[in-house]
Amino acid sequence: MFRSLMLAALVAATVVVPLRAQPATDKHAALEALFAAEWERGLRESPENASYNGDNRYNDRWSDRSLDAIAGIEANDRAALEKLHAIGREGLSPADQLNYDTFEWNLQQAVSRQRFKEYLQPIGHQGGVQLADGMAEVVPFASTQDYRNWIARLGGLDTLIDQTLVLMQRGVAEGYMPPKVLMQRVPAQIAAQIVDDPSTSPFYRPFLKFADSVPEAHRAGLQREARQIISAEVVPAYRKLQAYFNQTYLPASRASIAATDLPDGQDFYAAMAAYYTTTPLTPRQIHDVGLKEVARIRAEMEKIKAQVGFQGDLHAFFDHLRSDPKYFYKTPAELLEAYQALSKRIDPELVKAFHTIPRLPYGVRPIPDNAAPDTTTAYYQPGAADGSRAGYYYVNLYKPETRPKWEMMALSLHEAVPGHHFQMARGIELPDLPMFRKTAYFVAYGEGWGLYAERLGYDMGLYDDPYDRFGQLTYDMWRAVRLVVDTGMHSMGWSREKAIAYFKDNAAKTDQDIVNEIDRYIAWPGQALAYKIGQLKISELRERSAKALGPKFDLRDFNDEVLNTGSVPLEALEKRIDAWIGEQKGRQAGSGPAENGGNAGR
Repeated sequence: MFRSLMLAALVAATVVVPLRAQPATDKHAALEALFAAEWERGLRESPENASYNGDNRYNDRWSDRSLDAIAGIEANDRAALEKLHAIGREGLSPADQLNYDTFEWNLQQAVSRQRFKEYLQPIGHQGGVQLADGMAEVVPFASTQDYRNWIARLGGLDTLIDQTLVLMQRGVAEGYMPPKVLMQRVPAQIAAQIVDDPSTSPFYRPFLKFADSVPEAHRAGLQREARQIISAEVVPAYRKLQAYFNQTYLPASRASIAATDLPDGQDFYAAMAAYYTTTPLTPRQIHDVGLKEVARIRAEMEKIKAQVGFQGDLHAFFDHLRSDPKYFYKTPAELLEAYQALSKRIDPELVKAFHTIPRLPYGVRPIPDNAAPDTTTAYYQPGAADGSRAGYYYVNLYKPETRPKWEMMALSLHEAVPGHHFQMARGIELPDLPMFRKTAYFVAYGEGWGLYAERLGYDMGLYDDPYDRFGQLTYDMWRAVRLVVDTGMHSMGWSREKAIAYFKDNAAKTDQDIVNEIDRYIAWPGQALAYKIGQLKISELRERSAKALGPKFDLRDFNDEVLNTGSVPLEALEKRIDAWIGEQKGRQAGSGPAENGGNAGR
């Protein structure tokens, strides 16, 4: 899973749009102007998104989450779609048409989802204002101004919290409430922000150690300002949030877990499934795909169990893998060191599966302690679009006795290279694309690629240990199970307990991970469906390419072409790969006689 940004906010400013029947060059210029204006609006309306992208102009503020501001964003999205349609698609080059289609898809989704009022559930157990200190992970602290920006941002937290409270209150009034089983995790997160000593606040961490470039004469003053604002404004604001959350919001949270129990819930869940998978598949169809994949992967697991000589059924093997101490590191430090070493083992093997290696580096970091107990095994945080910040692979060191060694290879391939870091760094480095395309994140493409990247470990010679291979199957099963339990809970009446039991029955993931995963699916309806659906499509396109091109098929060419396309809906990716196959066959036909000496069919 990649964290932080999902889709870049697609927004509009004042744009002069040419009317119909404009020459292609004018249409291209109009389209580029619209893209640029929308990108800028997105940064203004979401300063957090700007920070994630390495644009530091808005590092002193938070998004305006007032109801008026939200209404304004929604109006701007509708206006932007009208401006796009006024330009029109006809007469554009193929590259511009792909940009047009991608931009249109995003805007149409944003506009169609407005009726579901997702903003009325502003706090989740894995995100929300109670975890806002995480922004310090992505902004720079290399100058006095960087620290002043952070202090200014701290000064805006009370307003952001007040706006969040208004959204929560409106959600209570209108019935847009999250499940209580998830909200029970949040009080501890809020409590972690309420400190008597401001120097122990998570927001104060940047002031504990300064970069050498920050003048010594400025440091004490910056620390003093930070402590004062944390004591006088930040902590009181969180006390207010704590009182409302614990006394009113948590008791009002709903007992059910299904998205279909929200207003317009059936339509909402179907829309989320379509949005995240970028396909017209229904929840029932996705459920059935999941059942087939679970059966296929179980058969592969049985083969590995037999290979290692384990005596007992598959459930006993799962229990063995979850519990035997030899499969676990003893301390967080040992676990982190092992992740770092594993990443370095993967890096030199990338040339076996790719011609093009991205320039942007990545690092391995622990997930912050205050978020780790409620967070999944790992996630990826993208680097800055301008290359000023590396990408980071965040690993969960909480309870190392629940983090098995045999899952680490597949996990690292997915989250770092050649998975999320590779795909997103390549996207940033693609030439001649508007910024929204360089940073776009379609979950089915991005997470489908991450899951596909786990299987590339075989092509790269990295699964030489049968337990690592079982780990890859476990991770493949994990994503297949998602199709079953996500649709089961949100559209077929499954209980949380049934979903946990099904997961445990089919995958060797530890209990800690399984519970966290199920709660993530409850909190984020439909998102988890994208992984396996995307992987299946990319794998299908690989098989199609190999069959069509025969001995001329080069895996490195195929992988490069998928990444050269950039993050797009799956239908657009399929069209691009089909066109690429045609281009490759055309080259073969043109070069065949010279290479074959006239002996066709060699």
